[in-house]
Amino acid sequence: MSGVGAATISIVTPTMNMERWLPLTIESVVSNMRQGDEYFVIDGGSTDTSAAIIKRYERHLAGWVSEPDKGYADALAKGFARATGDIFCWINAGDVLLPGALDAARAELANTDADMIFGDDFYIDEDHRVIFFSRGYVKNLQQAMLYGGWTPLQDACFWRRELYEKIGGMNRDLKYAADFELFLRMALHGTCRYVPLAFSAFRRHAGQKSISGSEAYRNERAEVRRRELVSAVGASLWKSLRLLWSFLTIRWRVYVMQRQWRRADLVGRQVNELRCGQYWPPAGTV
Repeated sequence: MSGVGAATISIVTPTMNMERWLPLTIESVVSNMRQGDEYFVIDGGSTDTSAAIIKRYERHLAGWVSEPDKGYADALAKGFARATGDIFCWINAGDVLLPGALDAARAELANTDADMIFGDDFYIDEDHRVIFFSRGYVKNLQQAMLYGGWTPLQDACFWRRELYEKIGGMNRDLKYAADFELFLRMALHGTCRYVPLAFSAFRRHAGQKSISGSEAYRNERAEVRRRELVSAVGASLWKSLRLLWSFLTIRWRVYVMQRQWRRADLVGRQVNELRCGQYWPPAGTV
């Protein structure tokens, strides 16, 4: 890519029976897009009014489908298979991109040698109010994921199409931890850098798969890590001790950071009052 203006972004939204939240997600993406960007909405055959909602926004979309699939990884694979942009990302139905997010991601990737960037986000409730700010910082994403089980904030990740193609794209066979598996492979085979920007907001809502399937997610993630650990580090005692130390370090970092950087001064704010930007350290601490 020769510069910010030359970089195009392909965004994919997988969705299934999310009629309540889908319009807000679509509008947050469309309002961020520039000429040349493309947006795909991949619906898994919803039985609510999702298809009609998507059709309402059809003129803003590069493509959409509403048909049965094997889950969100399959839906994402369908979307990215159609994508032609320089940069890829996805935003789940219910979540939102903050104003300025795509331009910021474009600029960050234009000014770095990174193949992938990852940042911060907000957690919001069903009434669009901030629950807390979530800082996504780790010094080394590869080590944090491989040894500590850390997962970057999916809605705040952007990566070059070349890296996605290099690693073979989404693993359609995974039902829960496909995001972790994709980002781990990208961390193992590309250069990944943290940027101190909140790009998006992740919505907590009733029936959420990341909540209802949390145990299944942990089990699938553990299997993915086990496979990559055996391949990368083997099973010696020293490496096992390093794994334990790294895991404890990451868990402690998460515990501390989640409490230190929650930005209590922003809790309760409406998400539409926020823009993509730096939200740490907390106001008044520096």
